Amino acid sequence: MPGMTRVATARRQEEALLGRPRRAALLTAGVVAVTAVVFALVADHGTLARIQRLDDAWLRLMISGRTPPLTAIAKVFNVLGLVYVTLPVRIALAGFLALRRQWWHLAAFTAAIVLSEVLIGPLKGIYDRTRPPGSLVATTNASFPSGHAIAASVTVIAAVIALVPAGRRRVLWGAAAVAFSIVMGLSRAYLAAHWLSDATAGILLGTSCALVTALVADQFQRRQNRLQRAAGTQCLAGGREYV
Repeated sequence: MPGMTRVATARRQEEALLGRPRRAALLTAGVVAVTAVVFALVADHGTLARIQRLDDAWLRLMISGRTPPLTAIAKVFNVLGLVYVTLPVRIALAGFLALRRQWWHLAAFTAAIVLSEVLIGPLKGIYDRTRPPGSLVATTNASFPSGHAIAASVTVIAAVIALVPAGRRRVLWGAAAVAFSIVMGLSRAYLAAHWLSDATAGILLGTSCALVTALVADQFQRRQNRLQRAAGTQCLAGGREYV
């Protein structure tokens, strides 16, 4: 009976969100640090002038390399980043996690999305950067950071963390998610909807949101699991006293 109780307790415990929390913490700290540096550089007017020269050069390169097939692909990515696409996808993923009763995974995924959405508006208002001229798609609001890049990166990376168990498969899916985020960012610069630095900052911010919320949720999950194991041990000890 005690063995069966331990098995039942183990089954009730959700699989750990992160396989190696220390490594995840180091990765998260590194990405957040790089993100902070990029945002700080863009906030400095002197540095921004140098960044703008690079952005201008990149935009000229994108314009010179435009072809009908590439433009069509970039416009597909533009649609993929719209709220009409991202919102149903996010709801579907959250619903799937809820059906599987993976509450900590759901919490990490949902928190990442909410955090990113909360940050987009204020950051655009603070930086108030003008968009590039001649955008091939409709745009609204300020340019920095790229909302499409944020939405794409936070959604796919948070989804990989929530859906794929820790291990080699997660690494491979994570690499694919990062690649998708980069292509989304490049498509924004290609379409002249954003400067390259806007897209870079968006990718980094979305990734930071996904990693930070996963790390926090993992810590709370591990704490709850320890408390559950301790409570189970006490129950078993108490049961033996009456045998």
